[in-house]
Amino acid sequence: MSSREKAQVLDETGLDRALTRIAHEIVEQAGGGHDIALVGIKTRGVTLAERIGAKIAAIEGTKPSVGALDITLYRDDLGLKAEQPVVRSTEISFPIKGRTVVLVDDVLFTGRTIRAAMDALMDLGRPHIIRLAVLVDRGHRELPIRPDYIGKNLPTSRRETVAVLLREHDGEDRVVILEE
Repeated sequence: MSSREKAQVLDETGLDRALTRIAHEIVEQAGGGHDIALVGIKTRGVTLAERIGAKIAAIEGTKPSVGALDITLYRDDLGLKAEQPVVRSTEISFPIKGRTVVLVDDVLFTGRTIRAAMDALMDLGRPHIIRLAVLVDRGHRELPIRPDYIGKNLPTSRRETVAVLLREHDGEDRVVILEE
């Protein structure tokens, strides 16, 4: 069964505006861009973390550390999948101990990806604070996870899928709802 596009939620301008707002909120809450580290959850979260980092650099004059986190082996659904997981590398070349770490992901749904990301992050060190930035929060939480920075709240049904399309991966910037 294939999915079809039901609606466009954010266009290129709206997506950029949401990331700019998130960058400003991160800087404001942290009291500046110092000691902030952005850690994107592979794959699209890394791209979003890079973009937010560039926006923080434009605001503060200093780019925060940006890293990439692979959570494949931390997922709680590994045993439920028939195929073997593809493990990508985690690329965090800076110490996270004692820092404010902002986890960045494209879509927050059940909260299970974020739980796995926190487990993976804690294995690398103990940050001072972990915050969460998501481009889209679509609800339907199964775990008590709440984002600190949200680009767009988007109530959806469970039959729908939210697709974040990014220029670096898909050749265009937009967010759409797909329906089975």
